[in-house]
Amino acid sequence: MTLAPIALFVYNRPVHARRTIEALLRNPEARDSELYVFSDGAKDEQAAPKVDEVRRMVGDIRGFRALHVVARERNLGLSASIVSGVGALCRDHGRAIVLEDDLLTAPGFLRFMNDTLARYADDSRVMQVSGYMFPVAPDESNRAAFLPLISCWGWGTWQRAWDAYDPDMKGYFTLEADRALRRRFNLDGAYNYFAMLRQQRAGKIDSWGVRWLLSVFMRNGLVLYPPQTLVENIGFDGSGTHGVSLGESERGIEASSPPVPGAPTAVAVDVGVFEAVKRYLKQSHKGLRPWLARRFGL
Repeated sequence: MTLAPIALFVYNRPVHARRTIEALLRNPEARDSELYVFSDGAKDEQAAPKVDEVRRMVGDIRGFRALHVVARERNLGLSASIVSGVGALCRDHGRAIVLEDDLLTAPGFLRFMNDTLARYADDSRVMQVSGYMFPVAPDESNRAAFLPLISCWGWGTWQRAWDAYDPDMKGYFTLEADRALRRRFNLDGAYNYFAMLRQQRAGKIDSWGVRWLLSVFMRNGLVLYPPQTLVENIGFDGSGTHGVSLGESERGIEASSPPVPGAPTAVAVDVGVFEAVKRYLKQSHKGLRPWLARRFGL
């Protein structure tokens, strides 16, 4: 099996980026994977020294089959950087695994991502696979689950799916005119994603994530999640461009790989898991506002 290329998006956090890379290298599949590091240009003179430090550090990376560093001459911003980088890898390789510089991965992350990207490569219903899972009670069957909700914490997709990414949000007016559909987009009231679409349309935010969510939703797309998370975020220390300071990461991961998840019994929403995720989002609504803002590129 040809392994998917890995896109890693970095900016001006050398400590976070180093930890992300070190964790990725603990995945046995790393040595047979190509790593593409997309380094955004400095926004101002104050950011330039750290951007240069990150670039020196990533230039010395060893342990992957191949390393490609794309150093932007100007600052694109997180949203444009991810959209262009993912688009380029999908065009050239047909699929991509996507990480940002504040994500630690479990040793089983790359195996899960590559196995599922291969398994569902030709299934148009599946538009993304996720290495992250919400902190809800794991299914005792240890099966992965399909949800109608995207993930921004360590994910993968295919060219056939990413081609549906709609930067102009053509589905916005359909949601605006249909209250029932809008409620479904908001996960039955668990979180008001439509308000984020309004902000995006008004130019108040620049979020690739909420536009990708709408793109998947308008096609009734599904996202595959593992039964327990394979990704930990270490960016909640105020260091990120869009980060917030919560004092600790959202959830820890084990040093060793969890058992390989089984495939879902059907390509359909796992109702039980979905209800648990909606309860979690609703109960944690206030605390999740900065979490969601960070993950959707606000």
